Amino acid sequence: MKWWITILCVIKLATVKAIAPTPIVLWHGMGDTCCGSYSLGGFKYFLEKQIPGVYVLSLKIGDSIIEDFENSYFMYTNSQIEYVCKVFAADAKLQNGFNAIGFSQGSQFLRAVVQRCGHKIGRVKNLITLGGQHQGVYGLPHCGALSHKTCDYVRELLNYAAYQSWLQRSLVQATYWHDPLNEDVYKRASQFLSDVNNELSINQTYVDNLNRLDHFVMVLFENDTIAQPKESSWFGFYAPGQSKLLLTLQQSQIYKQDRLGLKKMDLAGKLVFLSSPGDHLQFSEEWFINNIIANYLALK
Repeated sequence: MKWWITILCVIKLATVKAIAPTPIVLWHGMGDTCCGSYSLGGFKYFLEKQIPGVYVLSLKIGDSIIEDFENSYFMYTNSQIEYVCKVFAADAKLQNGFNAIGFSQGSQFLRAVVQRCGHKIGRVKNLITLGGQHQGVYGLPHCGALSHKTCDYVRELLNYAAYQSWLQRSLVQATYWHDPLNEDVYKRASQFLSDVNNELSINQTYVDNLNRLDHFVMVLFENDTIAQPKESSWFGFYAPGQSKLLLTLQQSQIYKQDRLGLKKMDLAGKLVFLSSPGDHLQFSEEWFINNIIANYLALK
């Protein structure tokens, strides 16, 4: 009789494992942190409440919350990507695949993780980016938790020295600064965004890894006053040579030349363009449940 009990227990454990929700990873934005109840710690709790049993990893870049906050401004972006690739590879709970949610600059950083090391870690199933800057920014109207005086200093640095090598390595936001008036300089000197967008040459690994996604969900905030232009959340950006006329993703060379495989993904129904009313990262729980959890995070 005992052997029947053993078999039933094994079957039950296998069933529980089979229906366990897909793990979720979070990467916060500029001036935020991984774990405080006032920031992504609160959002982690919200997800765990909505999806019972889900494993949620909110990335902490550094050894403490203070370091995590500081690194969102001052740790070389490419070093952050390498760090996160190692974190994902070492986490046994992620090896069977996971969903990834990026907040603001965490959006393009998670995309870079998918592109650069997606073949070395558990497969990212759905990449969800909230107010990301996939084509970069040209303007920095607010600086999160930085003081107003420091904000002005950061803006001044970006306007006049964004593509200096020392600033690319010491100020995170410089690595996704995209000056449409100096496209050639941007493409040559950007040490992060130009590379992950395959601006100068096509890295086929980037294309292949991105195309392994089930869905690439991009959320634009309709009244965004922080990400400039807000259309960058959907890969839109200014036409080269000026800063007024905006091109959609489908009008851009990245799409027309399919430099990231986004055209292929679009035709396959893998690209999802969503919008939410409100300012940067301002969305209701109801909106997130109906648009994101129900469609991309919850068990089917």
